[in-house]
Amino acid sequence: MYSDNYHCDAVVVLFASIYEIPKEAFLKRLREDDIFSDLWAAHLATEVQNARYRSEILSRKTVAARIDGWLAWQGNKLPKKGQWKGIAAQIGISPEALYRELAKRRI
Repeated sequence: MYSDNYHCDAVVVLFASIYEIPKEAFLKRLREDDIFSDLWAAHLATEVQNARYRSEILSRKTVAARIDGWLAWQGNKLPKKGQWKGIAAQIGISPEALYRELAKRRI
């Protein structure tokens, strides 16, 4: 919203509806709608918190420590097995290293 150009590599893996909103209309709504503005600010704050958490996880040296950090961030819940590869990518380890560590934990 705040740059002239933005490159996005988003990948849709489930059914989704996508809407296009003109930038000018969005910014006008931010200026005129206090509730919408508060929701947008809360969303941005959450994104900053998530980015900081991901950065902290990536700074951990061991696979086990990275998995511990990711699990703590996600309420100690793993997604379905078909989505585990995504966890490995998020925390900067190979899928095989993730699977080995989870096998050690008997998850």
